[in-house]
Amino acid sequence: VDLPSHETAFSLFDGGTNREISTTMAFAQLLRKMMQAGEFGQRITLMVTDESRTFGLDAFFPIFKIHAPFGQNYTPVDADQVMKYAEAPNGQILQEGISEGGAIMTWISSATSYASQQAPTLPFLIYYSMFGFQRVGDSIWQAADMRGRGFLIGGTYGRTTLNGEGLQHQDGHSLL
Repeated sequence: VDLPSHETAFSLFDGGTNREISTTMAFAQLLRKMMQAGEFGQRITLMVTDESRTFGLDAFFPIFKIHAPFGQNYTPVDADQVMKYAEAPNGQILQEGISEGGAIMTWISSATSYASQQAPTLPFLIYYSMFGFQRVGDSIWQAADMRGRGFLIGGTYGRTTLNGEGLQHQDGHSLL
């Protein structure tokens, strides 16, 4: 498998612009370029817990599509938008829902596919850094013991005050 050229990554850091971008936006731009890089890009598996839009990945939907074994079976609310929610049997994004446990198991199967299936992939799992990591820490150790290869990305770091969503998000906060 041919690796992407250095320009794929370094074009984001050319120094010729004063435009500031967030780390999330830089990651999304780099990931998009890598996913478009031929056979290498086809081996990238992107897994997201909860909602991809939180991580700025809605531009990925029409290009890479969300994996759905039977395709798009409904008309999404945003069907008339440019960045519409798009599902397909060959979708490259795995929208895991609010299931960190399921997401980390999917990541482990992709991260170990080089040994179990002789089909190396490059998995990326993006999760809420505070809540997601608390819930799957032991599984991450398991992945390390299995020599899993890939990237675990704690998104929305520092944004851990999602208290409006209920007591389930109070687990890392002091009440004092």
